[in-house]
Amino acid sequence: MNGARIGFIGLGLMGSALVGRLQEMGHSLTVAANVTRTGVEAAVARGAVEVKTGREVAAASDIVMLCMATSEQVESRMRGPDGVIAGLRKGAVVIDFGTSLPESTRALGEEVARAGGEFLDAPIGGTPAHASEGMINIMGAGDGAAFSRVKPVLDDLGKNVFHLGPIGTGHTIKLINNFFAQCVANAMAEAFVMADRTGVDRRTLYEVMSAGPLKSGMMDFIKAYAVGGDPDMLAFSIKNALKDVGYYRRMALDACGPSVMAESAFGALSDAVAQGRGELMVPQMVDYFSDRYGS
Repeated sequence: MNGARIGFIGLGLMGSALVGRLQEMGHSLTVAANVTRTGVEAAVARGAVEVKTGREVAAASDIVMLCMATSEQVESRMRGPDGVIAGLRKGAVVIDFGTSLPESTRALGEEVARAGGEFLDAPIGGTPAHASEGMINIMGAGDGAAFSRVKPVLDDLGKNVFHLGPIGTGHTIKLINNFFAQCVANAMAEAFVMADRTGVDRRTLYEVMSAGPLKSGMMDFIKAYAVGGDPDMLAFSIKNALKDVGYYRRMALDACGPSVMAESAFGALSDAVAQGRGELMVPQMVDYFSDRYGS
């Protein structure tokens, strides 16, 4: 889709970074806010056109991109008289960059197809900083021909752009990915606190653990806060982490039964949100475990 008109809904932390990258790469955008306006105002200052509804975004666009926190938000923007589907142009491609429930994604795919378009799930791996630099991983799924048409635009956004299979496959893999990530993040947060309680220096613990096969990017994200006081290397909120693990639990229950491993991460994240920590970043779960175990 050379010269494709792009619409974008949902300019939070990640959405704003994606829009900034698209504009940097020379794309013209029509944008609409979802929850916050800060990212919209910045995009408009760089030349984007703002509209109010999903229908208006779709009517102006060959590619409609959504980056929202929940399946419910995606569904609300897609459906109804002011939704994306109502204004969809024939042959348009809709891309959901968020982390959504696969069953919701497949249902929306059928509705978009009836309206003459194609719906792709393309969840993202990486942080807003990675998105700003065009270094994210994109886990694309859906109709292969539609994916091929939009891949040049996706290549402007990501370092690794995958087509993984039928619609819903991207969101399935992303939920498994985020389940694993949150198990690791919460285990590492507790490990630093356990070091405190047993008289071990946090940096020493990290140096030993990271010298072996446990070394990972997620370990480094948590260490950046636990040792260096920087929570923003992983700019992903506790409430969003809870949502993703919750979605994974629902998917697992439908597929094969209750997840054993997800329960600990889900319980800790749920408790942290109940304590009012939901807007904090995941690395700050270190403080949750510290308070829980008595600092």
